[in-house]
Amino acid sequence: MNKVQNMIACYIACKSLNEAKKISKHLVKKRLIGCANIFPKIYSYYWWKGKIAQESEAIIIGKTFESKKNKIIKEVKKIHSYSVPCIAFYKTTAVNDDYLNWLRSVT
Repeated sequence: MNKVQNMIACYIACKSLNEAKKISKHLVKKRLIGCANIFPKIYSYYWWKGKIAQESEAIIIGKTFESKKNKIIKEVKKIHSYSVPCIAFYKTTAVNDDYLNWLRSVT
C-alpha cells in the first residue's frame, strides 16, 4: 500500500441512473476521473423549499486526484439537472500501488 496525498474520491448525487451514467461517461472521457462506480438506487431525504423532500437517486463515486477537483465541479454543473448538485470530495489515505499507477495513467 502506498500512502497517497492527492488521490481523492468524488461523490456525486444524481436524479436517475441515466443521469449518473451520462455524467460518469463525460468525466471519464475528459480524463477527469479514472473510474466511476454507480450505486443505482438510494433513498434521500432533505430539506427543499421549506419542506422535507424524499427522492430516489443514483450516486457516483469517482476516483481521481486533487488537481482535478475544480474542473470536475465545472463539468458536472454544466450537465447536471439539479440547480444545487452535491459534488463532494473525500481524501484517500492509502491505495495499492498498481491501482494508483493505473489511475495516474488514465487521468
